[in-house]
Amino acid sequence: MKLRMNINQAEPRIYKAMAVADDFLPAFDIDAKLQEMIRTRVSQLNGCGYCIDYHTKAALHLGETTQRLFALSAWWETPFFTDEEQSVLKLAEEVTQISVHGVSDETYQNALNLLGKQRLAQVIFITVTINSWNRIAISMHMIAGE
Repeated sequence: MKLRMNINQAEPRIYKAMAVADDFLPAFDIDAKLQEMIRTRVSQLNGCGYCIDYHTKAALHLGETTQRLFALSAWWETPFFTDEEQSVLKLAEEVTQISVHGVSDETYQNALNLLGKQRLAQVIFITVTINSWNRIAISMHMIAGE
């Protein structure tokens, strides 16, 4: 695979706009490690190698375990994730694959019950933001590790 274009060089305002969104995320009430798990799982679903590489490294740097990172692609089949984390990952998956079935009432209600309105909104925004980054990286053939 060859990088198609450095989109930041072609149009720097795109990265500036995305950076504004990213700048809000550390202030959210969603644990930083869970934010990285959301970003990693969404990137797995979208097939974004660049973002998988970046966010797994970030998760490890924050103290996430390799066991949980390795199990992330089948989180529902493991005992490694709390009820809240499972709800968040389920919601992130449905938002990412929104064209398939939308976000189910069950998933939404479960997340609302566990997170409340503000944290639910934050999870949705984190998910939407990484989906945008994935689409940029995949479209440009951004190369992992660079």
